[in-house]
Amino acid sequence: MAHNTPFRTRDSSPTGPFGDDASAERGWPETSATSHTRTLSDDVTRTNTPVSEKQHLGIEKDVGAHAIDIYDPNRPKLSIRERLQHFTWAWYTLPMSTGGLSLLIFAQPNQFNGLKSIGLAVYIINIIIFSLVTMTMIARFFLHAGELSRSITHPREGFFLPTFFLSLATIITSTQRYAIPENNETLKWAIQAAFWVYVALTALLAIGQYSYVFAAHSLSLQNFMPTLILPIFPIMLSGTIASVIAATQPEIAAMPILVAGLTCQGLGMSVAILMYAHMIGRLIQSGLPNREHRPGLFMCVGPPAFTALALIGMANGVPDSVEDISIDRTVIRTVAVLVAVSLWALSFWWFGIAVVAVVSSPPKYFHLGWWAMVFPNTGFTLATISIARELASGSLQWVTTGMSICMVIIYVFVFVNHVRAVIVQDIMYPGRDENVEDH
Repeated sequence: MAHNTPFRTRDSSPTGPFGDDASAERGWPETSATSHTRTLSDDVTRTNTPVSEKQHLGIEKDVGAHAIDIYDPNRPKLSIRERLQHFTWAWYTLPMSTGGLSLLIFAQPNQFNGLKSIGLAVYIINIIIFSLVTMTMIARFFLHAGELSRSITHPREGFFLPTFFLSLATIITSTQRYAIPENNETLKWAIQAAFWVYVALTALLAIGQYSYVFAAHSLSLQNFMPTLILPIFPIMLSGTIASVIAATQPEIAAMPILVAGLTCQGLGMSVAILMYAHMIGRLIQSGLPNREHRPGLFMCVGPPAFTALALIGMANGVPDSVEDISIDRTVIRTVAVLVAVSLWALSFWWFGIAVVAVVSSPPKYFHLGWWAMVFPNTGFTLATISIARELASGSLQWVTTGMSICMVIIYVFVFVNHVRAVIVQDIMYPGRDENVEDH
């Protein structure tokens, strides 16, 4: 029955793509601001609809069956094979957030016995999660021909491709924190090689994906979402990686890493600022996104927070030999802290905007975009911890401990809802994932 039942959205009268609850419950992609609800059966009956497209939508040729609501709890259950077609790149937000949590545990200013062991356990679990997600993605591409290219070029799912590289960034930095002994020269060279390979791949991603978007897509300001920041995010985290590994490298290798990290961090932050201008323009012109996508606003918290974190870390990682060229390390650290505090304020402002938006109209259904409440805010907390240490403020360090506890609670909340959504088929289901355009 699940094979030959076309799906449609909830019968409602949406007033627009961004405002009320009715518009938030749409499950079918719309490419025009004036488009409203339609049924898959309408599309299938058109003579010019190719079979491959119908297969991609997870429906069959039989359009005589009664259309159902994709938000109906009693909708037909699908097989694992069918659901794998809707296992999207956005799943990498799970290992990305888990890796950020392991880094947050390591960075805690107020430690207790066993905390580092907990962080190590989270690090190992994250590697397992990353491996499982990767194997499942490969299974999707093998079982459903054409899904690889379709996922990368999709105007919504394609923007989640960078989360794969963000997950790698957390693994590289966590490996340095938890798995690299201080005197192991071989592993130091291995982590250095991983850094340079990561920089090269993310540079290609940043240029290649934006070039494709500029050439192939025509995105309106009204539909602008924070996910458009994601392609520049991975190369920006090169600075965060550099801030973690530079101090452990030989001086001859540390400076090139720091220069590359600073360059990439500056590029990422600069592009993010350009994207902020469009995001604010969209918010002024069209208002807040519908309730289902409001957690995505937390993505805007990430760039300034991770930049503040990276600047302080890189300043502390500058080798002593830099003073041979008449550069005072104390001045570098002072400037880094001043800039970091300014960027922290921008991050805090976006955090406040996102909190107000989500609290005023919480999402009703789970989406993988909920993980945006974890990873960017983890960077915000890490940046606050770094600033508190540089300012030698004990009270602020205790505040960051409270922030960290909140992050753990939010992580558990999102994770539980994620697992529940998989079990009840609220995700990995036609019309419910990032492989449809619903904003």
